[in-house]
Amino acid sequence: MTLLTVWSDTDPETALVRTADPAEIAVELKQLGVRYEQWPVVPGVTRENALEVYAEQVARVTETEGYILVDAMEMTPSDDPEWLASAGQARLKFLAEHTHDDDEDRFFARGSGVFYLHVKERVYAVLCEAGDLLSVPENTTHWFDMGTRPDYVSIRFFHDDDGWVGNFTGSEIAKAFPTFDTLMAGHRAS
Repeated sequence: MTLLTVWSDTDPETALVRTADPAEIAVELKQLGVRYEQWPVVPGVTRENALEVYAEQVARVTETEGYILVDAMEMTPSDDPEWLASAGQARLKFLAEHTHDDDEDRFFARGSGVFYLHVKERVYAVLCEAGDLLSVPENTTHWFDMGTRPDYVSIRFFHDDDGWVGNFTGSEIAKAFPTFDTLMAGHRAS
C-alpha cells in the first residue's frame, strides 16, 4: 500500500502528514503539480513483458503527455557480489538530491521505492508500490531510494532520447530523512 509522509525540511523527526489513503495522497501531490495514479496490479510482470502487459495504460500516458521514449527496468535481489556492488552504486546515485530538465514519470509494476520531493520547505516521501504511477514535474528537487535490496520492475517515460539525466544539487539533505528501509519497516508494522 502506498504511503505519503510529509516533514518540514528542517525536522525529519516530526511527520506533518502521514497517510495511506490514495485519494488523500493524490490531493496532497496535486498541489505540487505531481500526478499520481493507480493502475491494476498484474502478477508476474518482468522487464521483458511490462510494456506489453501495460500497453493500454502506456499508450494513454504517452499520448497525453507527449513522451517519445518508454522503457522498463528491473532490479531483483541477488547475493552475487557484482549485483550487490552495482545495486549499491545505483542507490547512492539516486539518493543524491537532484532535478531533471524533464518530467520523471515512473510506474511500479512490481516492488517498491520511495520518491522524496523537496518542495516549499517540505519533504514529501512517496512510498510507491506495485500499481503506482508517479509523475515528478521537471525541475522539482527530489531523490529516490530503492532500499538496500532493490526489488522492482518500473516503466519509465521520457520526452527525449537522452533518458535519465540528473542535475545534482550537492545537498546532503537526503541523509537526514528516513530511508526506504526505515519507512518500509514502519509501514509494515502499522
